[in-house]
Amino acid sequence: MSRSTKFTLALIAAAALVLAGFIIFLNPDEQESAPAEGTGSASAQLVREDSPTLSEGSSDVVFVEYLDFECEACLSLYPAVEEIRAEYGDRVTFVVRYLPLHGNSVEAAKAAEAAGAQGEFEAMYKALFENAEEWSHQETSQREAFFGYAEELGLDMERFEQVYDDPATLARIEQSAADAEALGVTSTPTFFVDGERLEPTRVEDLTDPLDAALEG
Repeated sequence: MSRSTKFTLALIAAAALVLAGFIIFLNPDEQESAPAEGTGSASAQLVREDSPTLSEGSSDVVFVEYLDFECEACLSLYPAVEEIRAEYGDRVTFVVRYLPLHGNSVEAAKAAEAAGAQGEFEAMYKALFENAEEWSHQETSQREAFFGYAEELGLDMERFEQVYDDPATLARIEQSAADAEALGVTSTPTFFVDGERLEPTRVEDLTDPLDAALEG
């Protein structure tokens, strides 16, 4: 099966989940009207100095994904995004921003941040998505599961817990969500290439802008 076909099927699956009511596109307070995409300060809001990266490319091209680790659409598109990153990651910087919309979304983001403090953001990012069936959409806190992934990664658990529980970690996640609101982002995943918001219906809607930006 081609990457394009897999991506299209993932989008269809994501759309079905939306219709089934599993993805929250708007917070209750935002349903009346979504904010317009920012101007002027939009670049700063899109990528902040402390935004985690999955790869550092050799060019100035930046791919940003607003995600929620507990989002079914993000999970569906994760394999396709990983394939794109494998192809472009040496040239393009891939940045992750958070828009938590589910019960354990914030806790998952805290786990990613805590792992990132030890240089293992990418490893935790993968662990969260690849084990999503174990922990996502649970009514209780999944802190124990996240700490288990950290142990499996061989992290310093005392340091992991300190960063996980640090109010500054939560503040970074909340800042990301506030940036999303300011940019008019109300759903996950939402993608940007060099500040341009994308509306992908096929994999080329992500790769063509990357090719154009790299050639520009």
